[in-house]
Amino acid sequence: MLKLWGRASSSNVMKVLWTLDELGLPYDRIDAGGAFGRTREPEYRAMNPMGLVPTLQEDDGWSVWESNAIARYLCNAYAPDSPLYPSDPRARAEVETWMDWSLAHVVSPMVVIFFTHIRLKESERDWAAEKKAREDCGRLWKIVDARLADRPFLCGDHVTLADISMGCWVHRWHSLPIDQPDLPNLARYYAALMTRHGFVAHVALPLE
Repeated sequence: MLKLWGRASSSNVMKVLWTLDELGLPYDRIDAGGAFGRTREPEYRAMNPMGLVPTLQEDDGWSVWESNAIARYLCNAYAPDSPLYPSDPRARAEVETWMDWSLAHVVSPMVVIFFTHIRLKESERDWAAEKKAREDCGRLWKIVDARLADRPFLCGDHVTLADISMGCWVHRWHSLPIDQPDLPNLARYYAALMTRHGFVAHVALPLE
């Protein structure tokens, strides 16, 4: 059985858990990272030299790390015909564009906002950085809002890995105690994600 190493509160672990749920794959999750430790142990570093989560391990000991790589691997290895990761080159390129865009542009400012409000002590909070991050995110979410004007999900009528990569940050954006611009398509998108079992079970959780 597949083993997934990583704590459930990690945004990157959430991404893989949702993918596993969409594909109906059985797995064992092993708490690692944060307060659970384990990621500095030699055995873990042999699987993932970065010492981060998640890491996916197969029965034969082979492992893969980086959440987007894991999600793509799961589709390729276990569900090559899944609409989560379409085989058509142009459709796949669209999915991968949004996966890469989320990682390259959305994650950094969203992490600043999230940590400022949820994980940092008051004395450690940089409100100027938080303000700039909110402004940056507002511009980025407007791009997503425009993309969703004529479609329920980022790449059309079906959930794909693009949505799985973006979903955690959509949830956190709507759940954080911050002022937000009016983005009706993004709000509708969030409601559509809430219809997916894996999103509700693994992503749309109380912030911690």
